[in-house]
Amino acid sequence: MPGENLSRDEARERGELLSATGYEVALDLRSAVGEGPATGPRTFRSVTTLRFTCARPGAASFVDLIAPSVTGVTLNGRPLDPSTVFDGSRIAIGDLQAENTLVVDAQCAYSRTGEGMHRFVDPEDGEVYLYTQYEPADARRVYANFEQPDLKAPYRFEVTAPDGWQVWNNGAGTRDADGVWRFAETKPISTYITAVVAGPYHYVTDTYRRALPDGGELEIPLGALCRKGLAKHFDADDVFLVTKQGLDFFHDNFDYPYPFGKYDQAFVPEYNLGAMENPGLVTFREEYIYRGKVTQASYERRANVILHEMAHMWFGDLVTMRWWDDLWLKESFADFMGCFSMVEATRFTNGWITFANNRKAWAYRADQLPSTHPITADIRDLEDAKLNFDGITYAKGASVLKQLVAYAGRDAFLEGARRYFKRHAYGNTELGDLLAVLEETSGRDMAGWAGSWLQTAGVNSLTPQIVYGDDGRVQEIAVVQDAPESHPELRPHRVAVGLYRLTPEGELAAYAGTEADVAGPRTVVTELAGAERPDLILVNDQDLTYCKARLDAASLDTLRAHLGALSDPMARALSWSALWNMTRDALLPARDFIALVLAHAGRESDIGVLQMLHTWAESALVHYAAPAWRAEGGRLLAEGALRELRAAEPGSQHQLTWARFFARVAEADGDLALCQGLLDGSEQVPGLDVDQEMRWALLGPLASHGRADRAAIEAEHARDDTASGERHAVRCLASRPSAEVKAEAWKVLVEQDTLSNALVEATIAGFAQSGQRELIAPYAPGYFDALERVWAERSIQIGVLIVRGLFPDLQDDPATLAAARGWLDEHAGAAPALRRLVREAEDDLARALRAQECDAAA
Repeated sequence: MPGENLSRDEARERGELLSATGYEVALDLRSAVGEGPATGPRTFRSVTTLRFTCARPGAASFVDLIAPSVTGVTLNGRPLDPSTVFDGSRIAIGDLQAENTLVVDAQCAYSRTGEGMHRFVDPEDGEVYLYTQYEPADARRVYANFEQPDLKAPYRFEVTAPDGWQVWNNGAGTRDADGVWRFAETKPISTYITAVVAGPYHYVTDTYRRALPDGGELEIPLGALCRKGLAKHFDADDVFLVTKQGLDFFHDNFDYPYPFGKYDQAFVPEYNLGAMENPGLVTFREEYIYRGKVTQASYERRANVILHEMAHMWFGDLVTMRWWDDLWLKESFADFMGCFSMVEATRFTNGWITFANNRKAWAYRADQLPSTHPITADIRDLEDAKLNFDGITYAKGASVLKQLVAYAGRDAFLEGARRYFKRHAYGNTELGDLLAVLEETSGRDMAGWAGSWLQTAGVNSLTPQIVYGDDGRVQEIAVVQDAPESHPELRPHRVAVGLYRLTPEGELAAYAGTEADVAGPRTVVTELAGAERPDLILVNDQDLTYCKARLDAASLDTLRAHLGALSDPMARALSWSALWNMTRDALLPARDFIALVLAHAGRESDIGVLQMLHTWAESALVHYAAPAWRAEGGRLLAEGALRELRAAEPGSQHQLTWARFFARVAEADGDLALCQGLLDGSEQVPGLDVDQEMRWALLGPLASHGRADRAAIEAEHARDDTASGERHAVRCLASRPSAEVKAEAWKVLVEQDTLSNALVEATIAGFAQSGQRELIAPYAPGYFDALERVWAERSIQIGVLIVRGLFPDLQDDPATLAAARGWLDEHAGAAPALRRLVREAEDDLARALRAQECDAAA
């Protein structure tokens, strides 16, 4: 990545000097099909006409472009020598006039990493599919531009494509008689949300209509597209249903009509993200089109992503952050509004439970890493920006906004949003712009609130303290707040404190509770004095605030015995979250957490929570259990999973969820024999549909335990000769317990650069098997030796995948921890983004060793 970075200071200086007034971009994508060049990258022609003004005529600046070659550069009619002005990532421009026109004719490269113009060849039918992905700064891989969010401009795209293809862009377009696709000019938008999708995609259409207050009608053409091979699985009707429900919600609450014309949603292959909010052409990973039976949690997850991206049309696209410091201005809001709208406008009314149990777990982990940062972060450059699409910017930010709604009031919050859109439409903003409108609408001191919640890092812990009187009733309940030494801020929290007790029918139910404002180290909740003695106290009942909720000893004992009897699903989710945080913090032995899952997960009604419990239980076994207990813990988990699988209602979501978990933890001969029997049809579990995705789930443990060889995996791949089948096959092949297999996987990952982003992920997933610690131990030293070379040679996306995915966390011993710390000490000058990734992995390993010590002492 040398020479490709852009600093905040450079962007600020260029933003003060220049203003973009319009782009015309012409792409010739006919080279996407047919034979590629014998040497060098496959390229396409990109011609950009960029019009801009300069505040200081005579000054010099630069334009961003990453391309193998530039054919011509013309500035204000004056030809410039590409060999002189283009250095591989920037084009130098000087002697600028007040008004300027720059024309750049370049050969840009197709991508296999999901960055820029990604090219995918469908193994099923040989068809070629293209799409773009830019955030934060990869539009410069497709056309010359000012790659920073505050230099917005309108765009006109035209695309020449192979015969038989369709092409989509942010604006509506048609294929003219000359064979060129021409698209309507966009509104002023940032470079990173322009988009092109091209290929023989399957395309479905619909229309959204809405009466406007002035008596007119808003009509939004809707489209949804996917690869032809996925068309038979594509439930576009449900995508359109959620889309229309979301558009209704946002129009009801934002009082600003959707401003970008049409609304296409493209489900594309080998996508690095969940989705991207390109106005008029939202892109999603195609895994949201389900090839087999899935649970309602999967449909809820997809709905949440659809609505998250839709919220971005206002928060992010209409109004955009000035620089990546304020990335939260779009991502936190979209994360919050995605769940908010989903709960209020769709069938997924329990979305806040999933948020509390799943999304916030991501935030809690990120906020305890050494790389934690305030929600409003210090983003020095593009590499920093790439890594800040994290649990703090998204999930903590959304959690804090949920707290803000409780603090300022729902009506004040939404009115603030409405004023924000109208005041800053098509512009760029910073933190103060949002705080100003919220102060207007709420009458609250937003600066103080922001100082505590947005401008400091770390997560507080809230613990109940209870004193009983002689009559056995509550004399005093207090909430004790603490913070880690590294981030000692104590914050104001609006919380609900809930008291629960066992009923004669055996149910654990709430009988008293109150909301309270917690501030400082200790807050007495006076409203609960005199209440009957509780069996369980939840200090963040209803999940109003962002904190680690702790349990007093009596409450912990109650949950050990009766967690499954908690009648309220949100209370159960919050209890599980508290227990998991205790496990990660080495306050609860991993074996105790696994025992709780085995005892109570079978009664969990919320399928999303159940899936999260399975993930946590597996992580507890692999990373936090004492090594000497792992075999016993694995046996217990597999036995429990099989027991619940057989007990689940035939054909139910719970049966499917337990079947998938059983396949992940199967190790014993009998368990593997059952997997083989389900695969070949000699065994059956009544009601369980062994579809293609389930077949791969069952083949996984057989491959990693040496029960399925190359021939068996290739036979399954032949049965499922699709893009998904290829990824599954690559993972299974790399998971086989063979030194030769691991050597080949390491070679293609670390020594070569031939795999696409999706196959890099699949190979890493196969390489790192928790049951093969000794087999992959020799690669730990090589990992540290290769870090700087890999980071320098690969794109940042592939670099992140390799650095995170191959860190030797399964070699969980003090020697590996010392090696990681030694590398950090010896490479103080390494790229800050690379050091951040290694520091995070080192911290995770140190946490695992502390948890293992806790578990060993149990």
